[in-house]
Amino acid sequence: MQALISTPVSFCYASADRTIAERVAEFLERCGDARVHLEDGEVRAGDDVCDKVRDARTSDTLVVLFTQALLPRPWPRQRWEGPLISEPAREDVRIAFAVCDACEPPPVLKPRFDLRGADGLRRLKRWIRGAVWRSGECGQALEEIARAIADRAGCATVAAAAAADDFVEIFQADFDSILRLECAERSTAALAGDLAAQLGMQLGGPLEENLARLRQFCESHRFLLVLDGGITPEASAMIFAARTSTLITESARANTPTDPLRLAQLTLANLTSNWETICSAARQGRRICNEQGRIAECYELMQQWREAAEARGDRVAAEEAMREMIWILEQWGQIEEARDLEYQRAMNQGAQMTLAW
Repeated sequence: MQALISTPVSFCYASADRTIAERVAEFLERCGDARVHLEDGEVRAGDDVCDKVRDARTSDTLVVLFTQALLPRPWPRQRWEGPLISEPAREDVRIAFAVCDACEPPPVLKPRFDLRGADGLRRLKRWIRGAVWRSGECGQALEEIARAIADRAGCATVAAAAAADDFVEIFQADFDSILRLECAERSTAALAGDLAAQLGMQLGGPLEENLARLRQFCESHRFLLVLDGGITPEASAMIFAARTSTLITESARANTPTDPLRLAQLTLANLTSNWETICSAARQGRRICNEQGRIAECYELMQQWREAAEARGDRVAAEEAMREMIWILEQWGQIEEARDLEYQRAMNQGAQMTLAW
């Protein structure tokens, strides 16, 4: 998934409407979708609108802001058909026509967007993004969420997961991708690994390094990250700034985890199963983490397994977990920590040999 590159967009508008043009440009830019150029298309007193439209076609995307101040009267078709229809088509320039007041531009000029309400601004934004409009009822609750996280990058909270689903159904076109994380009973390492897997990234480093990579990647994209089950302390690290928005659901979804790595992590976190099942889960989790390059999660699993094994007095399992931890620390370049752990492992092994003797 490539980093989002803002689409260059040129505006053509009357000088008297500069404030309107700046307001529309600010809306488009804060969503992370456009980089608006205002200068070349400004129509000043004595300028010809058609000439200014041609000047503004420095970008592959052009928006003409129609107001009573811009629209000439009369304006015969032979004057505007070339610069507004045939020439952009020939030059492969995308052109849209936005109505900002009670003016009536020629009806043949399409696509047309009425910017006198939020709906028209959103439709224009989606047209620039090349997204397909999906109709749907947007009640007051969803409208407030849309203002908070669809019209800008931000964070919002809903009570139930169903409300998040309703929002995604209507507003998914405003985002590059929708990402979901179940937050209940999950560590930060597990959440980071899950998010990276959804993004097609491999995070082989320590947790803090992985979080920095995720932050840099997500903040360069227009993602919607849905955090199910409330914002736990562990999940707070998954809230990013810049272009990514976050939607938090206070209640978790009613589903049973089926992902084998998630099941292994739950087993090691809760330790309610029999010891044989716990050891089996640790080994399976280790295998999956190594296969998927989720090394911070592997280290966390081995750490939990080692602590449980030592509490149970299973020195063989503890040593197996420690060997994996040492190998990981060496891969991360944490040599002193690896040596300290190797010393502890050797001491444990020595104690075990003494007991056997």
